[in-house]
Amino acid sequence: MDRLVPLRPRRGWERQRRLWWLLWASCPGLGWVRLRALERQFGSLAAAWLAPAQAFAGPGGAEPAWLPDLQALRRRWGPQPLAAWSAEVAAGLGALLPGDAAFPPLVTALERPPLALYWRGRGSLWPHLARRRAVAVVGTRRPSRHGLAMAEAIGRALAEAGWPVVSGLADGIDGACHRGCLARGGRPVAVLGTPLERSYPRHHQGLQQQVGQAGLLITEQPPGASVRPGHFAARNRLVVTLAAAVVLVECPERSGALQAARMAWQQQLPLWVVPGDAARFSSRGSNRLLAEGATVLLDPADLIRQLGPGPLVAQETPSPAVGAAAAHGDAALLAALAGGASLEQLCLDLQSSASSLAPRLLALELAGRIRSEPGLQWRLL
Repeated sequence: MDRLVPLRPRRGWERQRRLWWLLWASCPGLGWVRLRALERQFGSLAAAWLAPAQAFAGPGGAEPAWLPDLQALRRRWGPQPLAAWSAEVAAGLGALLPGDAAFPPLVTALERPPLALYWRGRGSLWPHLARRRAVAVVGTRRPSRHGLAMAEAIGRALAEAGWPVVSGLADGIDGACHRGCLARGGRPVAVLGTPLERSYPRHHQGLQQQVGQAGLLITEQPPGASVRPGHFAARNRLVVTLAAAVVLVECPERSGALQAARMAWQQQLPLWVVPGDAARFSSRGSNRLLAEGATVLLDPADLIRQLGPGPLVAQETPSPAVGAAAAHGDAALLAALAGGASLEQLCLDLQSSASSLAPRLLALELAGRIRSEPGLQWRLL
């Protein structure tokens, strides 16, 4: 079962502060800058929780727009909320906070970075996402049959080549590429515009469960958050930030997929576009990018030839050298894993970086010496 990570202190994020941060992050309207300001103003978020309403007033005594939501939270959880809140909300919840070893560094650099990334699924994918070792596939919710077929084919090809496939799990192109990825035993990564317990569209509930079991579900929306249209547009920045390249299958001139593609172009990421019927409304945006110089994609095999093997290919076909290294093992690492440990714990205990530990853990897992568990945890077999 997923759970809150890490449990040990990590760069100042001791457990109490983590829980307070996640509780405040569930208040709509509060962002990174505001929470940092509240910490400075009151000394801690615990002290801010007990502050009277007038203490939050702005210049001229103006009440901030988020104050009614905060008051509702305080009425719900009371003056000492952590025990009840963490038991009801944080149990079984994977969460990464800025400063955690696995938190993707480029996400922190966004103009409006998320307060937390809530997740469910295979935590072993986080090191790949932190290094942008994934491919994003985006497109319209109302594609042509050709667009759907290409999206599925691209998902299958990326899975076979060992690439995690990132998309938004929306109707149309998103769902098609994830189904293609799942069909080849790949690792789909869905960035949601809803909390983890919600499915949108509703008929994707089964697909969302499959993605969570085979890959990873990610959202910046805390448990119980209301679903707002702006959340679906905001997730595009995360889709692009986690990817090494972006594939646009089909989209009209005004769409979130086109915005994501332009973000990728601005970040100088490789951008492939599948050409569509010039007469179709749903292809005008993607075709326009081709006219502006995006790389045309006619065959998924061309994409794989350009990308090369993905970071997951070694897990399917380990080389003899990797197997031998794993068989010999690492005495210090194996000793640290005797009772099970998280990646953050191993970094602290062994004074090593996550990037240096990840390949050693993979080698031991391939050799059958250890097993990975949800929450970036490993345990001896």
